Amino acid sequence: MSHLEEAGFLLDCENEWSSEIRSYLLIVVNNEVYHPILTKAARFQVLGKSPASLYLRLNKRIWEGLPARLRDLYPVRSYGAWLHTLVCLLARRQQYFGTFFLRNRPLLELMRRLAGQKAHGATLRIAVLGCSIGAEVYSILWTIRSARPDLKVLLDAVDISKEILSFAEKGIYPPNTSQLVGASIFERLTEAERVEMFDWEGDRAKVKSWLREGITWQLWDAADPELLDILGPQDMVVASNFLCHLARSDAERCLRNIVRLVSPGGYLFVSGVDLDVRTKVALDLGWQPVPELIREIHNGDPSVRADWPWQWWGLEPWNQRRRDWRTRYAASFRIVSLQRQ
Repeated sequence: MSHLEEAGFLLDCENEWSSEIRSYLLIVVNNEVYHPILTKAARFQVLGKSPASLYLRLNKRIWEGLPARLRDLYPVRSYGAWLHTLVCLLARRQQYFGTFFLRNRPLLELMRRLAGQKAHGATLRIAVLGCSIGAEVYSILWTIRSARPDLKVLLDAVDISKEILSFAEKGIYPPNTSQLVGASIFERLTEAERVEMFDWEGDRAKVKSWLREGITWQLWDAADPELLDILGPQDMVVASNFLCHLARSDAERCLRNIVRLVSPGGYLFVSGVDLDVRTKVALDLGWQPVPELIREIHNGDPSVRADWPWQWWGLEPWNQRRRDWRTRYAASFRIVSLQRQ
C-alpha cells in the first residue's frame, strides 16, 4: 500500500470511528485517563486494518523527517505526547532484558552522594528489584564501594526469572551477551572503567570479586506482599526499567508494594515506569521528590529518551511548564512516612 493509499484508507476509516470514541480518546490526552474501553477503541479495526496503527505509521514518517529544533517546540512536543498516548494504548507489553553497565550516570552519582552521608563503617542496605542480568547491581556497587570502601554494603538482588538470576549471579559476560540484551552492555563504559570493574580473558568479562561480595540473589516477585518479610527494611530500594513493561494497574500495585521496603527516611529510586502512574502513587503516599540532579537523571539514559514517542517505554521530554513537574520527573524520592500501603 502506497503512502497516498494509506492516507486515503485512513480517511475512509475515520468515518467508522464514532464521535463518542474520538471524544474518549481526547479525554485520554487531556486528563491521562486510561480504561480498557479506550484501549479497545484504539485497537478498533476495519476490514482487518487498524486506523490507529496507520495513523501512527504516517505520523512516524513525518516525525522522523522533522529537524530536532522543531521537535523541541512546545506544540510539537504536545502532539508527540498524544502520539505516545496512542502507542501505549495499542501496546501489548512484555518484559525485556536489555540493559547497560553505568546506564544512568547522574542517578548513580546521586546514590554515591547519599551513601556519602553515612557514618564511617556504617552498614548500607540496598535492594535492587528486577535486577535482570546484573549490570545495574554491579554498577551500583562499583559506584558506592569505589567512593566509600569503609561502608558495609549489603545488597539484595531480586528477579522473577531463575535463568536470568543465575546468569547475573555468575557475573560472567561473554561476547554473545550483547545478543541477549540486543546491544553491547559495555558500550557506555570508558576503557579505565572496563579495567576497574572486570577481569578480562579476551572478550570475556568477569566482574571483580570485590564487587560480587555482599550480594544475596533472591528469586522473588516484586509484587508479592511477602517481599518485606523476606528482605526486611532497606536504606535504598531501586526499581528500574521493569514497571513500564507491566499493565498500568499491575505496575501501580507493584509500586505500592515496593515502597513498603523503604525504611523511614530512606530512598526509593524508580525509573522506567509510566510517569502518570509514578506521579499518582507518589502524591497519594506523600513521597518527597529529591531535587538534586533531577533533570540530569531524567535525561540520564539516552536510549529511553530516544525511543519517545514511538515505544511504550519511551521517556517524554522534560517539561517544566507542568505544575506537577517536580514530582512527575523525579526518579528519586525520600520516604519519610511510616505508611505501609
